[in-house]
Amino acid sequence: MLLFVGYLLTGTCLLVGGATASPNIIVIMADDMGYECIGANGGTTYATPNIDQMATKGMRFEHCYSNPACTPSRVQIMTGLYNVYNYTRFAQLKRGETTFAHLLKDAGYATCIAGKWQLGQVANAPQHFGFDQSLLWQHTRGNYTNPTRTDTRYENPQLERNGVKEEYNNGEFGPDVIVDFIGAFIEANKEGPFLVYYPMLLPHSPFVPNPESADWNPKSKGAKRGSMNPDYFHGMVRYTDKMVGRIIKQIEDAGLADNTYIFFTTDNGSLGNTVSQINGQQIRGGKGKMTNAGTHVPLIVVGPGISSGQVNDDLVDFTDFLPTFCEISGFTINEESTFNGHSLLAQLHGDDNHRREFIYCWYQIPSFMKKNFPGIVDMSFVRNQRYKLYRDGSFYDVDNDQMETHSLRPNECDQELIRMRDRMVALIKKHDGFRAE
Repeated sequence: MLLFVGYLLTGTCLLVGGATASPNIIVIMADDMGYECIGANGGTTYATPNIDQMATKGMRFEHCYSNPACTPSRVQIMTGLYNVYNYTRFAQLKRGETTFAHLLKDAGYATCIAGKWQLGQVANAPQHFGFDQSLLWQHTRGNYTNPTRTDTRYENPQLERNGVKEEYNNGEFGPDVIVDFIGAFIEANKEGPFLVYYPMLLPHSPFVPNPESADWNPKSKGAKRGSMNPDYFHGMVRYTDKMVGRIIKQIEDAGLADNTYIFFTTDNGSLGNTVSQINGQQIRGGKGKMTNAGTHVPLIVVGPGISSGQVNDDLVDFTDFLPTFCEISGFTINEESTFNGHSLLAQLHGDDNHRREFIYCWYQIPSFMKKNFPGIVDMSFVRNQRYKLYRDGSFYDVDNDQMETHSLRPNECDQELIRMRDRMVALIKKHDGFRAE
């Protein structure tokens, strides 16, 4: 097993085999788009043909879980550690943390990040965290920094290339600019190996027309803050899927499809004013909440050795990505170190003997969301595919109570379920105790 602790690792990796033979890795993470939005998962509200095709060609996971908000998920996926160990505040990643980009760069990978940053405004932050090249929104500038105080990510965006501000004023659409940048990076590094991390702008609010919309305005300087017309969300999900299709085509055009893993996931659930249908059930977006609607996210993977059309019901969370990338790249890390995740490579190749019993989630509610959670500083839970236990003792059968309206009482639990709950209690105490020290 690969082992890692962000605050102990010095950056030295032991390569197994030649780095040039290692597969390329692309990580696509959509923004504010829950599990229910994907057709392959049973969603019927939106068109996602390219993502659905990934599921047809690769493996679809039914039980992947994120944190319920943007920055916490970004910190966790990049460092392989639960937020209880290294999360400090919204829109920040501590400078001392080690990321999957550091590890893959040390293994000989060219590394690139393009999309949404939201992890600190220091100009060299992406390079500091292991990325050779970057084209980012919400890096050195916020999202309302233009004179008209409109959002700057979509129409004629404000981006930063390797920390240097760039302006676009000729009708460009931010997601297209970013995918063009990724395509150029792939072409320049197609001899490989390379890592592309694409934390998408889409389909996060503001909900706006896109270049395929009848009312697209190429002269717009961005939508006003609070533009949340859910009618536009359909088009934004379609454009999300289109960007995924463009990335796949870039890989195919470069002749790299047989040696590239592509991961598609999302950072948290959809915004609360979106209502979607999945498997005949209506789901209201739960971003910011610890329910399934806030934390249950899609995960679909294609790549070498993955059989077509596989469906996996193992537990996965965002700490699992870093060790998976390490194993894909073919190197091991100091066995005296530890990390919170488990590599998924065995599952991707059809081995079901590496299942996790539980996952853990610790969430510090951002200040701007605390009005929805009065008196709560942070929250945590442990869960498996069916049952979920919170730090306050609330215990839910999520399969039969997705909105978590009825906490199970002791007389509703048989002895086996009580023993499982006790193991969950121990795991919460183990991780929560770190923050209390």
